[in-house]
Amino acid sequence: MFDHLKKTLITAALIGVSAGLMSATVQAADPYAPYKGTTLVVNFPAHPHYDAVMKVIPKFTEETGIKVEVDQLQYLAMRQKQTLELTKPKGDYDLLAYVVFSKADYVPANQIEPLGPFFMNPKLADPNYDPEDLVTGYMQNIGVAGGKKGYLPGPTGALYGVPFGSETSVLGYRKDIFEKHNLKVPETYDELLDLVCKIPELEPGMGGLTSRGATGHQVSHAYLLHLGPLGGRIYDDQWNPIVNNEAGVKAGEALKKILECGPEGGTSFGFAEMKNAFLQGNAAMFLDSTVVAGEVDDPEKSKIVGKVGWAMHPKGVRRGSQTGGFGIAIPSNAQNKEAAFLLLQWLTSKRVDKLIAMEGGNPSRFSTHEDADVNAKFPHMKIFAEALKHADPDWRPIIPTWGEVNKELGTTLSKAMTGEMSVKEALDQVAERAKAIQDKAGYYTWQQ
Repeated sequence: MFDHLKKTLITAALIGVSAGLMSATVQAADPYAPYKGTTLVVNFPAHPHYDAVMKVIPKFTEETGIKVEVDQLQYLAMRQKQTLELTKPKGDYDLLAYVVFSKADYVPANQIEPLGPFFMNPKLADPNYDPEDLVTGYMQNIGVAGGKKGYLPGPTGALYGVPFGSETSVLGYRKDIFEKHNLKVPETYDELLDLVCKIPELEPGMGGLTSRGATGHQVSHAYLLHLGPLGGRIYDDQWNPIVNNEAGVKAGEALKKILECGPEGGTSFGFAEMKNAFLQGNAAMFLDSTVVAGEVDDPEKSKIVGKVGWAMHPKGVRRGSQTGGFGIAIPSNAQNKEAAFLLLQWLTSKRVDKLIAMEGGNPSRFSTHEDADVNAKFPHMKIFAEALKHADPDWRPIIPTWGEVNKELGTTLSKAMTGEMSVKEALDQVAERAKAIQDKAGYYTWQQ
C-alpha cells in the first residue's frame, strides 16, 4: 500500500512538473505576454491608408492584449505635434508615422530609434517577418539613413523606419476616352506630351493630364515627377546644383506644357484639386500618387467609376516612378519601446499588410501586390507592382537643407509656370540659391 501511495505521489508530482513546463513553454511561446495590459499611444495622419489601418488595428489588441490609442491628426498638425513631442525627455508617443523627408530631421537629431537592436532581439523579432519582401524602393527611400549621400542605402546605412502608407507614381487614364478616339496609352514621355494637348482638341473642355501646379511644394513635386525620368537630378554627387542643365530645363518645359493643356486653373492646384479634376471627369489622364486608386471607383467621390485604366509611369531616358508617403518609427523618448516594436512588426507583417490592403490601404510588400485576393478586389495592384520595380528612391534629395531648397524651387518655378519668366531663368536662379544654401550648410567642406 505504501509503495502504491509512493507511486501515486511521484506520478502526481511528475504531472505537476510536466504541466508547469508546458505552461512555461506556452508562455515563452507568446512574445506578447510580458506586455499584456500595456497601452501604446501612436500618432498617425488623417490619410486613406491610415483610415484603412484603423479598421484593422483592434485585432492587435484582441490577439496580444496590448491596448492601442491612436492620435490621428491632419498631416501639418501631426508634424507640428511631433516636433514638440520628440524634444521632451519622455514623450507621449510610443510609435509614430512620419512623412519621408522628416527622416532628414529626425535621424540627425537622434529623435527616432535605429531598428537594428530590435530585429536582433530573439524575444521580439519574428523569424517569419521576411524583410526581403518589403518593397525595395520604399525601404531605401523611407527607412534607411546614413548610407550613400547620407539618405540612401550603403555600407554605412542603418534602418530607422519601415514603410507604411508608402506611394509610387502611376498613370491613370480614361479608357472610354482612349477607346472613343483610338488613342494609344503613352509608354514614353514623347507620347505623353503629344497626347496632353491633343486630348483638349478631341474633347473640348477636358484637360489632357491633371497636375499639381500651386506655388511651393506642389509645383515642386510635379516638377520632380518628370525630372528623374527625363534624366535630371537636383544635385550631382558633389552637391553641385545641376537642376538648370538640359535635362532639368526639359522637365520644366514638360510641366509647363502639361499645365497649359490641363484642366483650367491647374497653376493653383494642390494634390486635392488635381486629383478631384480627374475624379470629376475634367481630365483624361492622371500621373501622380497611387493613393488616388482607392477613390476612383468610389461613387461618392468619383464620376468615372469603371472608366479608368492604369499603366506605368512613362519612360523618358530611364524609368523612374516616385517613392514617398509615410513610414513608421519608434521615438527615442518613447516609454514602451519593445511593445511599440511588436506593434510596428505586426502592422507591417505579411498577414496584416494584406488585411490593410483589403480595406483599401497601400501595401508595403511585394507579396501583397501579387496576392490573388487583393488583385481580385483591386485589379490595379498588378500594375502597381510592376511600377514598383522602377521606383526611384533618389527622385528627390532627402537632406537637412531640402526644405529650404524645395521652397526656393517651388516659389521660383511657379513664376515660370505662370509666364513671369522662362523655365531656364527660373532654374538658373534656383541653382544659384541652392549652391549658397549647400555652401552655408557645409556641403563643400571636403572639396579640394
